[in-house]
Amino acid sequence: MRQTHASGEKLFVDYAGDTVPVVIDRLTGETRAAQIFVAVLGASSFTYAEATWTQTLPDWIEAHNRTLAAIGGVPAPLVPDNARVAIVRTCLYDPQVNRTYTDMARHYGTAILPARPRRPRDKAKVEVAVLLAERWLLGKLRNRAFYSLAELNAAIAEFCRWLNEERVVRRLGATRRHLLETLDRPALKELPAEPYVLAQWRRRRVGIDYHVEIEKHFYSVPYRHARAEVEARFTVRTVEIFLRGERIAVHARGSGNGKHTTIAEHMPSSHRRYGDWTIARIHQEAARLGPSVATLCTLILERRPHPEQGFRACIGILRLARSVGADRLDAAAERALTIGTLTYSSIKSILDHRLERAAGTASPDPTPIRHPNIRGGGYFH
Repeated sequence: MRQTHASGEKLFVDYAGDTVPVVIDRLTGETRAAQIFVAVLGASSFTYAEATWTQTLPDWIEAHNRTLAAIGGVPAPLVPDNARVAIVRTCLYDPQVNRTYTDMARHYGTAILPARPRRPRDKAKVEVAVLLAERWLLGKLRNRAFYSLAELNAAIAEFCRWLNEERVVRRLGATRRHLLETLDRPALKELPAEPYVLAQWRRRRVGIDYHVEIEKHFYSVPYRHARAEVEARFTVRTVEIFLRGERIAVHARGSGNGKHTTIAEHMPSSHRRYGDWTIARIHQEAARLGPSVATLCTLILERRPHPEQGFRACIGILRLARSVGADRLDAAAERALTIGTLTYSSIKSILDHRLERAAGTASPDPTPIRHPNIRGGGYFH
């Protein structure tokens, strides 16, 4: 059936079947295949092409962003084929479009209208453009060596300029650029102020530690949602986590270093209290309670192989001040320093038996002890 394309109605998009080799190592001559993305407007046949490393979702979305910028407007629908990057589930009557691709279309105020499965003639315009790219573009480039994707895209841009601005469409007697300005441009929607920012979705289960793993980094959610199944939407800058359509957490994007990003409000009160303690805070609180407490905590932290081994012992000692007061605790710490017992249990025992007042009586008596049962040095001669 002959297809009639109204002005600004459809933008056909596809990847060419052939690839272009790009040299990525000048020393070894190692090459990598670059994919050719092609887009064509229905009424004017204005053609845009560019090279990407892959046909994955990030490259697919960014290619659309640059295509719409080159056209200078937004067509009513976008017409892709049923590639997995665009269509999650193929169906003649109700195809399921990739969620990120749908978000992009919503951002630009357009729609996704995939061709029927195994019906390439539904997008004959782009099939012809792909054929032109493979015959003319790849034919011209087949004897050239490219050492970067940018260098290849510069050559493709020059080809598109010639195709759109210099070559006249024989049956219409005008260039594609002229047809774009007179036919399609007046009917295109305006571009939004900002291009679409790639946002991907992942379904995840919250761990028992109320964190969700996204791209090898862990992000917190409110602790009451531990073990819940959630959806994460992430861009290059942000991570949003949704539970049954409600956003329960938002974070700045972290690097994939296996570390954790935790918001204090997401923690239960017991975790928050423990999380507030640091080595610096222990020294600060101990100094506030008295010089002996400060010395005791410093020695506990220094004499362990790792400071955090004495972390909880110091916290326990500092918390004793709530029940006995700073004065008694400082006296008990002085007693413990005198007898050399630098542990939480020793401080607790001193306070329980009220031995802190004997802190000054524990100094050794220099007078020698004389007794008939004590052997002196002369005994061993």
